[in-house]
Amino acid sequence: VQLQASGGGSVQAGGSLRLSCVFSGRYTVGWFRQAAGTEREFVAGISWSGPRILYSDSVKGRFTISRDNAKNTVYLQMNSLKYEDTAVYYCAARRVVFVVASTAREYDYWGQGTQVTVSS
Repeated sequence: VQLQASGGGSVQAGGSLRLSCVFSGRYTVGWFRQAAGTEREFVAGISWSGPRILYSDSVKGRFTISRDNAKNTVYLQMNSLKYEDTAVYYCAARRVVFVVASTAREYDYWGQGTQVTVSS
């Protein structure tokens, strides 16, 4: 399974970015991020059907995850970006299609990261 993440870039605090993750197959998809010197952390996830959605507390109300199954694409709309959102963002796929998991070890496939840099 190949996952292709895109949409990262540099933005000022308060700005917005939209990340995309393109993949093939039926999977639950999660977004994770990893800032320099920190562990990878869960951001948001969406199941294949339902869909069921889960957000981390740090992004709830600012980020929106959605999917277009016809295009095999999951989006992460990031609004009101903060300096602390700066990280490499990864999308990951999980074969369990009905349940969103929030730990990295529960995901089976990973895409390459895309850098998000927020300047204050």
